[in-house]
Amino acid sequence: MGAIACYWPRAIIHIDMNAFFASIEQRDFPELRGKPVGVTNGDAGTTLITSSYEARAYGIRTGMRIYEARERCPDIIKRPARPRVYARVSTRIMHALERITPDIEVFSVDEAFLDVTHCQRLHGSPEHIARMVQAVVHQASDGLPCSVGASGDKITAKYASAVKKPSGITIIPPWERQSRLRDVPVEKICGIGPAITEFLKLYGAHTCGDVANMPMTILARRYGVVGKRIWLMCQGKDTDPLEQEVAPPKSVGHGKVLPPKTTSKRTILTYLRHMCEKVASRLRRFDTQPGRLFIGLRCAGSGKKIKQVFPLQYGLADGKNFFELARQCVQARWQGQAITHVQVTATHLKSNSGQMELFAPDNVLAAQRFNALDGINNKYGEFTVAPSTLLDRSEMPNVIAPAWRPTGHRQHID
Repeated sequence: MGAIACYWPRAIIHIDMNAFFASIEQRDFPELRGKPVGVTNGDAGTTLITSSYEARAYGIRTGMRIYEARERCPDIIKRPARPRVYARVSTRIMHALERITPDIEVFSVDEAFLDVTHCQRLHGSPEHIARMVQAVVHQASDGLPCSVGASGDKITAKYASAVKKPSGITIIPPWERQSRLRDVPVEKICGIGPAITEFLKLYGAHTCGDVANMPMTILARRYGVVGKRIWLMCQGKDTDPLEQEVAPPKSVGHGKVLPPKTTSKRTILTYLRHMCEKVASRLRRFDTQPGRLFIGLRCAGSGKKIKQVFPLQYGLADGKNFFELARQCVQARWQGQAITHVQVTATHLKSNSGQMELFAPDNVLAAQRFNALDGINNKYGEFTVAPSTLLDRSEMPNVIAPAWRPTGHRQHID
């Protein structure tokens, strides 16, 4: 019996949809197939959310401005994102995977981990299950490509899924993890970002093998428990379990990129009002009250941030009240410089349940008003009823939040 056919003491599979948004556009619009496609946040979007593999062959990547992409590939086809379509497709995929195992962690809109340890006697070897996973995804998504990695831990499985793209399957048996990771650059390991990479380089650690040869205490002193985990990850020994229970969010925030070189106070305030109303609407939807409100503006060029945190009295979330605080921040701290991005985030959240002060006469009337407002907007579309100042709001559509999940508090489009 071959090594792959052996029973693994722990078997984790990671699926990664390939150029997910662009692949959906090519699936739904046959004229785009085989052509370089770049997806932006709406017709007015200037930055690529993702691109097809035909575009990537020209060096085009996520985050690139469309004008730069056209310099590299004049024939690139710009497509506005359709986030609700992408969310529906992702939901179908995640539900379909439950036919293989109930032990699933939805990692993002286009990624998931499956713990198939206890399915091996039912479905066969991890390699066979990986092929089953790819077939299930293909069927549930009407033919979209995905890459699959299988190993004995989440981090190595995620690395494996990136080895062969698109549509590849990479198997790294548990007993081969350390040797297969030895020469892998540390920045290719999930969870090791630029700051940690630079720290490791100070000690001459450029590959996972280099990290494995470091004294673990160096990482532990700098990063605590996380440092120990980094050391284990680079050896394929991470023991992190699947996270199936999604905790309620600790904050609710919305941000928006402004038109280039925006110095109009009216435009800045309109965008802030837009974000304030979105934050308030989501807080009401999940019956949650905030204790703090963060207002942030990013300046062009220098990247300097204008920010302020306001304490709040717990109560019904009201976008108008949030906006008055945002206006105060602009009045006090903005000095006319160009703004590229605004952010409004509510923190220190707690549930409305048990808050008897909400039943004061004024709050009862406010609750009735918001219930009517939210009911109309939920039925007929966001901001069907909205403050008149939002008539000039950004026309850019919503996007899928990084923390999106198929169900619960995180099932939202920003």
